[in-house]
Amino acid sequence: MRVAMAQVAAGTDPSANLETVRTRTRQAAEGGADLVVFPEAMMCRFGVPLGPVAEPLDGPWADGVRAAAREAGITVVAGMFTPGDDHGGRRRVVNTLIAAGPDGSSTHYDKIHLYDAFGFRESDTVAPGEEPRTITVGDVTVGLATCYDIRFPALFTRLAHDGARVVVVPTSWGSGPGKVEQWQVLTRARALDSSTVVVGVGQPLPTDPAVADSTAPTGVGHSTIADPYGRVLVEYDDAEQIAVHELDLEPVHTARRDIAVLDNARL
Repeated sequence: MRVAMAQVAAGTDPSANLETVRTRTRQAAEGGADLVVFPEAMMCRFGVPLGPVAEPLDGPWADGVRAAAREAGITVVAGMFTPGDDHGGRRRVVNTLIAAGPDGSSTHYDKIHLYDAFGFRESDTVAPGEEPRTITVGDVTVGLATCYDIRFPALFTRLAHDGARVVVVPTSWGSGPGKVEQWQVLTRARALDSSTVVVGVGQPLPTDPAVADSTAPTGVGHSTIADPYGRVLVEYDDAEQIAVHELDLEPVHTARRDIAVLDNARL
């Protein structure tokens, strides 16, 4: 399977961000990708009110992603926000991944683990999801996870037991001391835990000082592909970048035979 990692920045205009998705999806398809993965919050970056931009999955933004996938003939995964619940007198959104196929169909995953950490409280404005989700790209089962989910091994082993050989993790990672190093460790650890290839795709480090100084998680770059033996196959720097990468899935088979953590787990 060939996957494109689109380490691109989202602004605050959903229409402009959708045009980025269209342009980069075409670029990924021209490079031979079967799947292109965009970051979390691709619809609109964190750090601004999200309620006004949230749309249902049959709304124009999701329709635009499906159209981009259909026109390019590949699968697209991108982060968006959908309407959520009322919580403490405030209407929350849902942090959603839309996964659109080349046939025009789509599914979605709602982020389960919310980023109430490092002084940021995602749960104040975002409602949690409940169900893990996989998709199929060609003949490969792909698990879906989002950003802070990567700190929770059980989700990744669940996705592996559900058939995933690859897990994609769209991200808008928060910056700060040691945060890049944590991301680097976590991508490798989750690949080891689940005997999958982990494809973590983040927003780049902001170049606008006003955005970079925000306490919101707006990206650090370092999109990464890690294999089931914990080896880093690809790691970007912190700047905007997109490239297509061939995934060798044979190590998934050998790791599940040789290390056998999925079979040997007792809890």
